[in-house]
Amino acid sequence: MEFKALVELCESLEKTTKRNVMIGVVADFLRGLSEEEIEPAISMMLGRAFPKYDPRTLDVSWATLSEIIRRLSGVDWATFNTAFRSTGDVGAATQIVFERRTPHKQSLLFEKPLTILEVRRILEHIAELKGQGSREKKERLVETLLSRATPLEAKYLVKIIIGEMRTGFQEGLMEAAVSRAFSIPLKDVQMASMLTGDIGEVAYLCKKHGKEGILNLGFKVFRPVKPMLAQMATGLGEVFEEHGGRTALEYKLDGARIQIHMLNGDVRIFSRRLTDVTKSLPDIVSLVRGEIKSKGVILEGEVIAIGDDGKPMPFQHLMRRFKRIHEIDRVTKEIPVELYLFDVLYVDGKSMIKTPYIERRNRLKEIAGNIPLTRQIITGDLNEAEAFLKSAIDEGHEGLMAKRLDSPYTPGVRGKHWFKIKPVLSHLDLVIVAAEYGYGRRHNWLSDYYLAARDGDSFTIIGKTFKGLTDDEIAEMTERLRSIAIREEGNKVIVLPKIVVEVAYNEIQKSPRYESGMTLRFARIVRIRDDKTLEEADTIETVRKIYESQFERKAKSSYESET
Repeated sequence: MEFKALVELCESLEKTTKRNVMIGVVADFLRGLSEEEIEPAISMMLGRAFPKYDPRTLDVSWATLSEIIRRLSGVDWATFNTAFRSTGDVGAATQIVFERRTPHKQSLLFEKPLTILEVRRILEHIAELKGQGSREKKERLVETLLSRATPLEAKYLVKIIIGEMRTGFQEGLMEAAVSRAFSIPLKDVQMASMLTGDIGEVAYLCKKHGKEGILNLGFKVFRPVKPMLAQMATGLGEVFEEHGGRTALEYKLDGARIQIHMLNGDVRIFSRRLTDVTKSLPDIVSLVRGEIKSKGVILEGEVIAIGDDGKPMPFQHLMRRFKRIHEIDRVTKEIPVELYLFDVLYVDGKSMIKTPYIERRNRLKEIAGNIPLTRQIITGDLNEAEAFLKSAIDEGHEGLMAKRLDSPYTPGVRGKHWFKIKPVLSHLDLVIVAAEYGYGRRHNWLSDYYLAARDGDSFTIIGKTFKGLTDDEIAEMTERLRSIAIREEGNKVIVLPKIVVEVAYNEIQKSPRYESGMTLRFARIVRIRDDKTLEEADTIETVRKIYESQFERKAKSSYESET
């Protein structure tokens, strides 16, 4: 199938808001694809060059891509910036400037249409280039690809390359479309998507084998699974109410969540984002290989960096370990880490996800060897729970996790089976969408950051801050932001939404300054969340609920003081 058909579909999705209509047109499209085309098409429609489980990355910087766009379109950067300001979308801006190419040049370029499989093969070639001279070769391949594209195709190629689709058609809707396309119950498609970690692969199996192709799916060791997610609790009282008066409380460690896969002594470790971080954690690999009493297992745990005083080091020190693939021995000594296990998903051929949590925990104890489990109590006593929360905070941890005793493990799902409990509900995961250069000694650094909440496929600004990061972190952040800068407006730099940060604040206030009508009071960045995806950033709906709840609490407090 021609790539043109896929981008025309994406264009129609971008202009449609009715979920049922979107699901229907995508289902019709999927039925018309061959077995080989279906996974690449789905990945591209979701803004990915490759399936989630595929470790390959394009490694094409925005600076390289923007230079290719300017060169092919023949426009200056000011013209591109004007196009971007009018659309707010890099792909749409690319389409506009490509439409300004001369008709004669376009007619020569469009003689041989791109196909879905050809686009995938070129993207694979780009990803596989490594070593000396690879940057120049990647650049030539991207230029060749875009030079053959129509303006509309160029729009979506750029979106795929930067991983920012914005059609409003998310993974949950794709699961519904696959269900409808192949007449398979949605719950079966969703379960298969959880187990494989990729809806594109599920669609391929449905196309090739029908319902039988996904009914007996199980875990594949070394294929990472989406982690189960927790909801934020307003307090311990809510937890006991939701969990029937009794719950399991665990320390919420200030570390990085990892998923550990082992089969016959071979160990691989994946981050929360399902990225392979095995090379960065050789000490954890050795520990798992030596202690775990199982031939084949998938475990979940938390890695924390430990200081000389035996207490957890700041999260950013740990992230230095995760980013390093060179001089690992030196960094391992500089930043020692400890592993704490908290769940098991698979043991020796048996899936554990439908097994109640308390039974999974007991099975984990049996196979963990000398690897510690997260500290836990099971209680129905509020006073005991509050004392346990205080001990977690006093020991330098974030707070507690509360887990319903009979809860299954639901990959990729956020719900009330698990709760996060922190002393104060004043943290949000937000995305940096712009930054300004500082003053004085910070005049060369992008040190004042615009913070945005997820708003559908876009991001809405709810404040900015220059507080929280060290000088070294600001310098590193400046380089990262410059590499994804789209345009400059005086002292302000607009960037692609790529970086998630955890932000602490005192209050959410009403503000006419931002489109959201809200802003954060005394915002400060607590940590850079490279372990979180954009999809895990907090939504504008969450921010609005917190904002509205503040008034309810204040009104209640005022009433109580008057009476």
